[in-house]
Amino acid sequence: MINRERMLQEFFELVRIKCSTKEERQVADVIKSRLAELGATVSEDNVGEKIGGNCGNVIAYWKGNVTGAPAILFSAHLDCVEPCTGVEPKLENGIITSAGNTILGADDKAGVVGILEAVRVIREQNIPHGDIQVIFTVAEEGGLNGSKNIDRSLVKASMGFVLDSSGSPGEIITMAPGQNKIEVLVQGKTAHAGVAPEEGVNAIIVAAKAMAQLKDGRIDFETTANVGNIKGGGATNIVPEKVVIIAEARSRNMEKLAAQTQHMVETFERVAAANGAKAQVTVTKAYDPFVLTEQTPVVALGKQAAQAIGLEPVLKGTGGGSDANFFNLYGVPSVVLGVGMNKVHTADEYIKEEDLYKTGELIVSIVRQSVDFTA
Repeated sequence: MINRERMLQEFFELVRIKCSTKEERQVADVIKSRLAELGATVSEDNVGEKIGGNCGNVIAYWKGNVTGAPAILFSAHLDCVEPCTGVEPKLENGIITSAGNTILGADDKAGVVGILEAVRVIREQNIPHGDIQVIFTVAEEGGLNGSKNIDRSLVKASMGFVLDSSGSPGEIITMAPGQNKIEVLVQGKTAHAGVAPEEGVNAIIVAAKAMAQLKDGRIDFETTANVGNIKGGGATNIVPEKVVIIAEARSRNMEKLAAQTQHMVETFERVAAANGAKAQVTVTKAYDPFVLTEQTPVVALGKQAAQAIGLEPVLKGTGGGSDANFFNLYGVPSVVLGVGMNKVHTADEYIKEEDLYKTGELIVSIVRQSVDFTA
């Protein structure tokens, strides 16, 4: 169905291109050229300017050659976490890794290459299809900034598939949490720690007392919370007057997310006040959750397409966010598909060669099955 050698070589080519978050220009230009060669209407939005990057989201569109089929969005992100300079991929015994001193970049070049190869096959074999839109986002790592800042009117599809999850092809993420970022400034009072410590209010100690009372980690099956960063203080002979804590709350349930966030806000405020300090808490919504049922058309089509090529569809929830959170918010029901990436964001990252090919095959199958699909 797909050209395995071509797909593997393109994967090796793309992971070798440095693509740090907000610095995706080089890889984007290569991909824009490929998309144009494939007959797409290609554009780039102005998200790069909005977020201080050197590249916007790359958007491609193919008009359908049949009527009645749903318009489908396929998406993957262009950026990688560090270190992504000098990636040297290698294939041994069916496993693709880096040389060991960088990430591999299967997150998310496996998704990118899967989409590109699938479109080639669709065009080469003149496979019937409805409208197809591809969005390669920028700055996904660390905040989903490409999809968050896209002009939502540019997202033109009735359902979407985001190629950006661990798990083998056939795994379909139908539920993902929303996230609130919680920034706390604890304001104490400075004093000389050796001469007059009783005149000070130690902001670090106050923050520690508050954090000790937080419900964190796994709250329940769909809710988590974490304190990820704390910064403050200076010399040991100075009672620190300020400390900043960065935390988060996540849940697939909006009421639970609100409750956990409120608990964290109130805990910092209450403990600070009880210890002669003040807590200034800022809550910023990072993204909303999504929950799709097995009967949702995009889920049903994903299952049908997987089964058509001999894959066992597995529906799962996740604790992480993706561009699908925003596509769902924009009114395009979207799932996240497993592409086989493993140990992402580490130098031990790898992907099975076979999973790379299955990803391309699955996208082709989605397009094939969509033509006669009825929800």
